[in-house]
Amino acid sequence: QVQLVESGGGTVQTGGSLRLSCAGPTSGAYTMGWFRRPPGKEREFVAAISYLGSSNTGYADSVKGRFTISRDNAKNTVYLQMDSLKPEDTAVYYCAADSRGVGKFSTSADFWGQGTQVTVSS
Repeated sequence: QVQLVESGGGTVQTGGSLRLSCAGPTSGAYTMGWFRRPPGKEREFVAAISYLGSSNTGYADSVKGRFTISRDNAKNTVYLQMDSLKPEDTAVYYCAADSRGVGKFSTSADFWGQGTQVTVSS
């Protein structure tokens, strides 16, 4: 069983920044990424990155230009740098890992973390 452990959530004011981290699989070439569940809404895709790194990434339109996903395979860790945060970014953020590629990264991902709360105050 693959365990994913997120960290870095918290409360920040509008326009601020946070960086989420996810300790991921110690073996296997997984695509990794982030989803979020805003209050009262369904889980939605945020960003994904292939095992090969930043040459193959994907972002939701709502976060393009503000969020950056990266990974350090030597540390088995994926990061989500979130800048220019807005109140609508408030959500529980989940890390996920999947054997499929970035283009097929979805809520059907193989493995999930427990989630970390991000709150953006206005």
